[in-house]
Amino acid sequence: MPTKPSKQLETFPNPNPERDYEISFDCPEFTCLCPRTGQPDFATVRIRYVPDRLCVELKSLKLYLWSFRSEGHFHEAVTNRILDDLTQATRPRRMTVVGDFYVRGGIHTIVTATYEAPGRRRKSRAPRVESRGK
Repeated sequence: MPTKPSKQLETFPNPNPERDYEISFDCPEFTCLCPRTGQPDFATVRIRYVPDRLCVELKSLKLYLWSFRSEGHFHEAVTNRILDDLTQATRPRRMTVVGDFYVRGGIHTIVTATYEAPGRRRKSRAPRVESRGK
C-alpha cells in the first residue's frame, strides 16, 4: 500500500455481515484548498456507516483524505465526493459523512451528506397513538 496521498480506497470483508453495527471515524486533519482563493480550508470529517459486506481499511482512508490537500473544492462538493467514493468502494447499508469546516470569514460551515442502500429502510418507531378521554 502506498504511503503517499492516494484516491484508492481499500476494503476488507466485514467480520459480522449478519449484524447491523455502526463504525465511526473522526478525521480532524482534513485539508483542501478554496477553489476561489487557493487558501487552505481545514475541517474535521466525520464518517459513520453500517457496513454490508465490506469495511474500509483505515490507512487507505487516511491516504485518500490526504489526497485532497492540494485540490480546490467547495465544502459542499468535497463532502459529497467523499460520500460517493466511500459508498462506491464499500457499498454500505447506510453512511453519513459530515464536513465540519473551520470558521472562514466569520462563517462556520457544516455539510452533512447521507446515503441509504436501496431497499434498506431503517426500522421506524411505532406510530404514536393518542388516546382521548370522553
